[in-house]
This record gives sequence, C-alpha cells and structure tokens, in this order.
Amino acid sequence: MSGNKYKSTSFLKEVEANVEQGDWVKMCMQCGVCAGSCPLGNHWEHTPQKIFMMIRAGKRDEVLTSDAMWMCTSCYNCIVRCPRELPITHIMHGLATYSKRLGLAPANNPTQKFAELFWKNLTKKGRVNELKLGIALYFMNGIGEGIKTSLKMKDIGLGMLKTKRMSVAEMFGGHGVKDKSGFDAMLKKAFEIEEAKLKKFDS
Repeated sequence: MSGNKYKSTSFLKEVEANVEQGDWVKMCMQCGVCAGSCPLGNHWEHTPQKIFMMIRAGKRDEVLTSDAMWMCTSCYNCIVRCPRELPITHIMHGLATYSKRLGLAPANNPTQKFAELFWKNLTKKGRVNELKLGIALYFMNGIGEGIKTSLKMKDIGLGMLKTKRMSVAEMFGGHGVKDKSGFDAMLKKAFEIEEAKLKKFDS
C-alpha cells in the first residue's frame, strides 16, 4: 500500500483509526522524558516523542518503515514517567503491528523476527513452548549461526537438563491450553475485528 493513497488524509487520523490507543499521540508535549527513561534510548533510530512528532507532521513512510517501534521491550518506564501518562508502550507496539500488516516493516529486523517466532510458537497450543522457542531463536539467522550458538550454550543447556529445568520431552509435546478450540475462536475474532477496522479506513 503506497503513501499516495493517503495524500488527502491526515496520517495522525490514520494512526488514531488503526493503531492501539493512537488517539493519545496528539497529547505528547515533546518533553523527552520517554527517551531519557528508555534503557535502549541511545539505540533508537527515532525516539518515541520524535515518532509522535513525525506522525503529526504527516511523515507516514518515515514512520512506518522505521525499525524504531520494534526496539520497545515493554519495560513501561516511559509510561510510568510520562507527565501526561501516555500509553507509549502500547502505541509503539501498535505502530509496529500496523506497519507489519501493511507490509512496510523493515526486513531482517531481529525484534520483528522474534515477535513472529514467539507468535507462531504461542498459537500452536495456546502456550509458549520455551525450549522450541529458544531453539528457533538460535537458528533464526541460518543453520551455521544456529550451530555456533547451540555449541556456545551447550553447558547451560546440559545444566538445565540435569536440574530438570528443561525437558527433552518438550520438543515432542509441551503443555497447551485446555480449550484450544476456544483459543482459536478468540484469535479468529480478533483478526476479523482488525480486518474490519482496516477496511473501514480504506473505504
């Protein structure tokens, strides 16, 4: 989807309509407390208050193709310290999800890869299989990198097996939610709501 489609539409209104709690963006007073409170603040391409300023300035492509939103680790320092109590964490994740849905999220972003692996793992049984997720993370950048990481972590893995903090049986099964059909129905409904929101904005 190109930015041209939104020439006559404010990007701020687009964010308000499609991003979780995006209507709070206009409340940012650009104090910078969020950036100063973030443990990864020095590594952001654009800090949260800059992202909010760019949204209000209509810089749609610069925002949605940025990897800034994917840097958020959900520590909630920004929310706790924001003088206006903006739900910054939720907005960051909402922007990341929206950019992904539009196909604008940056390729080969490690945080995005983790999010995709986590979601794929979770939706299989309704609960995260930590062993499978860990192995998937080791190999997310290729077989060679995965083998190197596995060898580097072998002593920790063996220690976890000995102390029964990890079970090989998890590889072949793992715990799941009791009502998997109900869990699947909930996810289906959530996707339907999201699709309806996007179609409403596009119309």
